[in-house]
Amino acid sequence: MAAVNRRLQRAHHPGPTAATRTVILVVVALFFALPLVSMVEFTLRGGLEGGYTIDRWVTVFTGQLGPEFNQLWIAIGNSLVLAVVTVVIMLVLLVPTMILIKLSFPRLRPVMEFICLLPITIPAIVLVVGLAPVYRVVSSIFGSGVWTLAFAYGILVLPYAYRAIQAGLDSIDVKTLSEAARSLGAGWATVLFRVIVPNLRRGLLAASFISVAVVLGEFTIASLLNRINLQTALLVVNKADPYIAVIFALLALVFAFLLLVIIGRLGSARRKDNS
Repeated sequence: MAAVNRRLQRAHHPGPTAATRTVILVVVALFFALPLVSMVEFTLRGGLEGGYTIDRWVTVFTGQLGPEFNQLWIAIGNSLVLAVVTVVIMLVLLVPTMILIKLSFPRLRPVMEFICLLPITIPAIVLVVGLAPVYRVVSSIFGSGVWTLAFAYGILVLPYAYRAIQAGLDSIDVKTLSEAARSLGAGWATVLFRVIVPNLRRGLLAASFISVAVVLGEFTIASLLNRINLQTALLVVNKADPYIAVIFALLALVFAFLLLVIIGRLGSARRKDNS
């Protein structure tokens, strides 16, 4: 009977044909591929001499960039530090809070969701206006190191991290797992780190990787707060050598893409293990 109902539903709501799916996939692929191909073509141009050359790519990968690009390497280090600190702040704030709401205060979930999704509706320039006086206090307490940008980035990544972690929480029965562990004598720390967190592995990895991608691509807040990260350094390098700037922008995009592929691979591996 159930099979008949499914056939009737398909008859009334037919899905897209294989040709339609192929066309959509090709259009989307071209939409994303054309700008990347154009960037690669730009980096291979021979300049005034004409033609194409890979000398710039060889220079980047062999570490032969001149001292005028030292700021770029510093900026890459700053962005990596910011990514790590931002992920730590995001996980420490979000994971225990979301688990507590899931277990004890389910009525607060809409409030939590509204707060976490709010930053995506506020332009970065407006966030900076509000954060500027806050950072005067932050600088007086923690100093003006570039790592302090992680406090602002922790707010910036909330919408993306919240969705990824919430999807993981919705896929498991957190209450049953915690009650079973508590009935066996486990403390709340054991329940959190040895029972719930391992079952949230995919969601936590997704939240972390997406947060890293957001941090590596952020420009507005760092620029207006006078901090050096990858994107602000690329702007400076672009004035000296636009080809090198585009090469590093491409490498950052490839790195973010690889992170997303890793998320998909880990998720597929987890589904196979569960099956």
